[in-house]
Amino acid sequence: MRAGRLAAGAGAPRSDRLDTLKDRAAALTRAKQYEEALAAYQAVLAQAPDDIGTLNECGGINARLGRPQAALAFYERALDHAPKSATLLINKGTALCALTRYHEALASFCAAIIIEPDRAEAHYNAGLVRLRLGDFENGWRDYEWRWRKADWADKRRNFTAPLWLGAEPIEGKTILLHAEQGLGDTIQFVRYVPLVARRGATVIVECQTELKNLLCDIPGAARLIARGEVLPAFDLHCPLLSLPLAFAGPSTLSASVPYLRPLAERTAKWRDRLPANGRLRVGVCWAGSGAHLNDGNRSIPLARFAVLFAVSGVDFVNLQKEVSAPDAAILHKHGVIQLGQEFADFADTAAVMAMLDLVISVDTSVAHLAGAMAKATAVLLPFSPDFRWMLDRTDSPWYPTMRLFRQASIGDWCGPLDRLSGELAAVASRRQPTTSC
Repeated sequence: MRAGRLAAGAGAPRSDRLDTLKDRAAALTRAKQYEEALAAYQAVLAQAPDDIGTLNECGGINARLGRPQAALAFYERALDHAPKSATLLINKGTALCALTRYHEALASFCAAIIIEPDRAEAHYNAGLVRLRLGDFENGWRDYEWRWRKADWADKRRNFTAPLWLGAEPIEGKTILLHAEQGLGDTIQFVRYVPLVARRGATVIVECQTELKNLLCDIPGAARLIARGEVLPAFDLHCPLLSLPLAFAGPSTLSASVPYLRPLAERTAKWRDRLPANGRLRVGVCWAGSGAHLNDGNRSIPLARFAVLFAVSGVDFVNLQKEVSAPDAAILHKHGVIQLGQEFADFADTAAVMAMLDLVISVDTSVAHLAGAMAKATAVLLPFSPDFRWMLDRTDSPWYPTMRLFRQASIGDWCGPLDRLSGELAAVASRRQPTTSC
């Protein structure tokens, strides 16, 4: 996304006509009528082709529309007139990331840092690139700049207890480890709880309400608190996604899996809802939260994802809780067992998942849960994936039982879905279903 709005160039026309066009374009952008906004900004550029602010806005709109190459062109045009703009360099780097040109992106972010050394967005984005490239030492350090970003204000916790990042001894202390981002992030990074406990601390874990039952037996946690409940006294605190920095080094990525397990009573609850015919049982999740900033790239329309349902010899099970009426009709048409809509929380998800042979998911919390449970997992990834999936690999250092199926170009799910369909068909053909006499 754009890092900010720039003022018009010193020589830009200031006529009422241009101001009216800019105001209209800004209003259309706020209304998310992006094509109309882009047309209005283009009208400005027809009269003031060097207007830096308008060039930047056009870049931002193209980025939102999934056109990073066009966005990059606008940012570069603006940089021709304002080469020392940290904002434009950050925006250029973001567009380069979307094009998977990560080394160039890192250079752009670093150039912004030289101009504005305290620019949080530049450090944070540089950290994400470094993590993708496997530079964990510098990547996790730069990732800490997230707390200085304006759009992270609602995530900051104003504890009086000091922040712990691994430097000082914690033996005999009580430390709060608290969730800060999405459900999948919490599932991924609670792997560090036992490592904190081994340093002699009493560990309190604060998580989202939806995860409390799932995490009730997390190793190393003396107490588990749901967000919003009263916190006990503690001496130190650490956000979950700061723990990789506290335990520096790639050796801590691959926790002993499984580190999450289903509750026996929940497994019993769902056991009779699954067929016992010997066929391959495969759980599916095709979409994440629509509120996620990159959801348009990471989620797959079910009508497209449904190509997998053509594989014979498989009982597909829906693991997704939020299902629209049209999607429910598609699931029904293909005979998918619809359980996800009935899940009360992630303890139910884990219970059903434990009885499956394979989980297929896009990049969302279901994928993290499957990996944390050491289930065979296939994850479908967009062309420019989240930092944790790194680059050019089909495995994940975070989850040893996971396979990654990546897009080869922006928006093209045909390749990874076709590859996955072929592999799934091969596995299903080797499974011999039970037959009744």
